[in-house]
Amino acid sequence: MKLLIVAAHPDDEVLGCFGSVAKLIKEGYEAYTLILGEGKTSRGEGKKEIKKLHKEIKKANEVIGIKEVFIESLPDNKFDSIPLLDIVKVVEKYKNLIKPDIIFTHYENDLNIDHRLTYQAVLTATRPMSDETTKEIYSFEILSSTEWNYPLSFSPDVYFDISDTLDKKIKAMSFYKSELRDYPHPRSLEGIELNAKYWGMRVGKKAVEAFKAVRVIK
Repeated sequence: MKLLIVAAHPDDEVLGCFGSVAKLIKEGYEAYTLILGEGKTSRGEGKKEIKKLHKEIKKANEVIGIKEVFIESLPDNKFDSIPLLDIVKVVEKYKNLIKPDIIFTHYENDLNIDHRLTYQAVLTATRPMSDETTKEIYSFEILSSTEWNYPLSFSPDVYFDISDTLDKKIKAMSFYKSELRDYPHPRSLEGIELNAKYWGMRVGKKAVEAFKAVRVIK
């Protein structure tokens, strides 16, 4: 069984679903990450910083055993400056290469435009045709994007117990030094842990990642 994470930016994959993916890898899944955007150019970062970020991506993904990471270079926070079809084609390229059973991607109503367009591209690239290999699609929240939109609409209906893999998620995020912020910013190590415990408390577990099921075919 294979799964693919389709993320707009570096660190979105960790924030969104690394606890759950680490759990699935333990169960025998082969996991891949696709990062669509450059990640730093909207902040005026140069090539040196981009290179540093790519090293952080590799280290973070190695922590949980991601088989391979694919990094594209769509313009950071400017996905709306290119045709949606171009984004769809990138997603289709890797989806057809990997043929994942499960895809994890962004929530449709995030504040960040790149997240919203990534979601749309995934849906388009996985149209439910008879030969479509992807049977399950889940959308995840991204701290400092999903909860910053208004009105709040993220209402999860699938919960992965990550009590045994939260430590791996936090370790992976610790490699993204250029993306981390100090608490009480949501994108801090403390914020990630508190969020997992918050969702866990709501469903009777110690730590949880929450998702909205987009399509599940059993």
